[in-house]
Amino acid sequence: MSKKVKKMELDALSAKFDGVRDLVVLEPDRVQSDLDFSFRKTLRDKKIRVAMVKNTLARKILGEMGITLKPEVWSKPTLIAWGGESIKDLSKSVDGLLKEIVKKNPKDDKKFKVKTAVADGQECKFEDAMKMPTRLEAIGEIIGMILGPASAIAGALTGPASQLASQIAQVGEPKEGAEATEEVAATSEAPAAS
Repeated sequence: MSKKVKKMELDALSAKFDGVRDLVVLEPDRVQSDLDFSFRKTLRDKKIRVAMVKNTLARKILGEMGITLKPEVWSKPTLIAWGGESIKDLSKSVDGLLKEIVKKNPKDDKKFKVKTAVADGQECKFEDAMKMPTRLEAIGEIIGMILGPASAIAGALTGPASQLASQIAQVGEPKEGAEATEEVAATSEAPAAS
C-alpha cells in the first residue's frame, strides 16, 4: 500500500471516529451478505453505525484518540459499532440484535462474536457495559446522593423549630379541654342535687 493511500485511509478513519468514546468491537466470521445487510440496517435504524476496519489502521487511530485495547482484540477481523445515547444503549442494542439473529437461525450463533466494549475511552467487559448507567441515570443518582443528606439536615434544622412553634401556639390558645371538663362536671352535679 502506498503512503498516499495509507494516509488517505487513516484520514478517513480518523474523521469517522472523531469524538467517539463508546464502542463495541465485534468479530464477524463468514457472514453472508443478507445477514450482514440486515445486521447493519437494524443497527442503522437505531442510529448506530457499523464499520469493518483494518486492524493496524484502527489500532493506530484509536491509540491516537487515547483508546488502547488489548493486543488480542486486533488478532482477527474487526467490526466496530458506535453511536446511540450511551454505552448501555449501544451494548443492549447489539446484544438484542445478536440474540435475535440466533433466535431466527440457531446456526448463526457464532457469526458475530463480541470482542470487547469501550466506555468513555476505557476498555471494559461487554456485560459490564450493558449495566452501566446512562448519562441521565448517573446524573439522577448524583442528585439523589446530594439531596438525601441535604434533606436530612433541613429536617434536623426545621424539626425542633416547628415543635417549638407548635408548643407556643398551644400555650397561647385557650384550654378547650379544661372548659369542657368544667361544663361536664356542672351538668353531672345538677341531676345529683335534685
